[in-house]
Amino acid sequence: MDMQLPLDQVNRRAWTTRDALHEFTRGKKWTDAGEQAAFAWIARECHGQPLLDIGIGAGRTIPLMMEISSNYTGIDYTASLLDQARKSFPGLDLRHMDARDMAALPSDHYALTAFSWNGIDCVDYEDRERILEEMYRVTRPGGLVLFSTHNRGGPGFDERPRQLLPRFSINPLRFGWRVLRAARLLPFALYNYRRHLPLHRDYDGYSIRTAAAHMFGIVIVYTTLPEQRRQLNALGFDVDAVFGSCDGQLIAPEARTSDAWWLHFVARKPR
Repeated sequence: MDMQLPLDQVNRRAWTTRDALHEFTRGKKWTDAGEQAAFAWIARECHGQPLLDIGIGAGRTIPLMMEISSNYTGIDYTASLLDQARKSFPGLDLRHMDARDMAALPSDHYALTAFSWNGIDCVDYEDRERILEEMYRVTRPGGLVLFSTHNRGGPGFDERPRQLLPRFSINPLRFGWRVLRAARLLPFALYNYRRHLPLHRDYDGYSIRTAAAHMFGIVIVYTTLPEQRRQLNALGFDVDAVFGSCDGQLIAPEARTSDAWWLHFVARKPR
């Protein structure tokens, strides 16, 4: 990469907003059908085994992981969200830690190392590789890594604030509410989008773009199927499965494109 993009600095601000806290504490179970399918894929193999949950936020994934095993460790680098998780799930091993440096965790230990909700997309590409290298290190030989990533070929790539413009409705109350909502959200979304435009970049296999989440308050990596497979293979992983977010179906190993919003990768550390 020709410059060090401050994605982490931008996105850390977004995680501490009231909007983010509301999103992370609203009781959502699965992000999408693909996540549910990926968890079903790994559940039996990892049952009762040590699990590492990266980027837990306010704790959405904790009950999902605890259904698989109570031998659980969760980490997050946003202190305010981690405090919320600790209040909701007292007594669990929840640590303030950055996934780029998990030196405090043992090597070759976890049967599953997971990083959900596209969290790996929120740092620049070099740091993304550091995270995957750390996930590889802490996972036991034969163990699994699970993470999701935004799809550059999907409908969420290159979102623009104009999508917040109110859709017409013949119901005047509904249309009026949409107009008021747009009037409230659009100025802030436009401000964030224009502020982040200088960070936009395109590379072979991936791009950097502002995402619509949190009022266009985050800047993330969008990758392609071939590039993410290549990166995993280059780091020593074998790719077991990829699930699309929209329908939860397996994506064929030979597929080079997908229309999913994001992709759930299940990779294995060889024995």
